[in-house]
Amino acid sequence: MNKHYLIAGGSSGIGRALVLKLAEAGHHVTVLSRNRNDLPEEIAHFTVDFESEQYELPVLNSSINGLVYMPGSIQLKPFKSIKSEEYLKDFRLNVLGAINCIRHFLPNMNSEGASIVLMSSVVVETGMPYHSLVGASKGAVEGLCRSLAAELAPRIRVNVIAPSLTDTPLAEKFLNSEEKRQASIERHPLKRVGNAHEIADMAAFLLSDSSAFMTAQIVRMDGGMSGVRKI
Repeated sequence: MNKHYLIAGGSSGIGRALVLKLAEAGHHVTVLSRNRNDLPEEIAHFTVDFESEQYELPVLNSSINGLVYMPGSIQLKPFKSIKSEEYLKDFRLNVLGAINCIRHFLPNMNSEGASIVLMSSVVVETGMPYHSLVGASKGAVEGLCRSLAAELAPRIRVNVIAPSLTDTPLAEKFLNSEEKRQASIERHPLKRVGNAHEIADMAAFLLSDSSAFMTAQIVRMDGGMSGVRKI
């Protein structure tokens, strides 16, 4: 059965890979993002800048079977140099953006078995230096997931994907030299970095009926970083 999925941040990286996968499977996809980029014409797109302090979300008259919130940021800084305003900015994008999106479109998610997918990071489970910005906001995302999963069950499922550094435009500055790429590869027990299609495949699974018995789960797609120590 063809379904309708809403993807926030679906014009680049993991989000774009997910949109194309869902569309190829015959589903109707609506994308919210700052730019349309090269999305196919048949993909419905609304311009929304989740990094701005004020934005308007579109009103949809159709039901939504699944919602994915993909916008995010990666800023690595020493704790002592981070201003409070930077934490607030990161929180607005990663946490309040997801909250606003879910709250706005929740009335559209009126079908049994609807699914919400959010994005976290390996650094919530595994502490890393200079990651307090992303760790703080993504930790809040994981808490939001569990609370909403309890509150919205049994009608709506809520799950999170927590990847490590993934080869996407967002992470380009961390992989833009052979030295940087090799250093990241060596940090992973599986000795490589993830790619957008792998994370998108997991998101598609969490949206689908194949994961109908999963909710409140943090799926750690991190090449073993959070659970394996090579000695």
